[in-house]
Amino acid sequence: MRRSLVLLVLLAACGTPQERCIARETRDVRVLDRLIAESEGNLARGYALEEVVTYRDRWVQCPAAPAPAPAEGEPAPEPAPPTFCWDEVRETETRPKAIDLRAEAQKLASMQDKRAALLRAAGPAIAQCKAQFPE
Repeated sequence: MRRSLVLLVLLAACGTPQERCIARETRDVRVLDRLIAESEGNLARGYALEEVVTYRDRWVQCPAAPAPAPAEGEPAPEPAPPTFCWDEVRETETRPKAIDLRAEAQKLASMQDKRAALLRAAGPAIAQCKAQFPE
């Protein structure tokens, strides 16, 4: 199951030359689409979400040092008792963050204008991709 999932992801990432060309030419539009969706969500909620990364120490069992090989004819030595040590764990938490709704609405309008301009500019490049790599 896992192997077929990896294969499916690899095949999906390939794409035809035309698809890769169009994706390359419209990358900025896709970035803006994600930012616009985030801004629309912020306005709908009335606040933004921010990810805060913290580090916390955790008491864990340390890996045991390998026991020396016994000499020929001698019994194997007993394993070392388990030891414990501190391990730093990264935790990501999503927290609400206050925003200026008017500024967020202006930012959204600006991004939507920029997206429209990018799509107009990408039109000839997309047509060139289709002409260069017909399917």
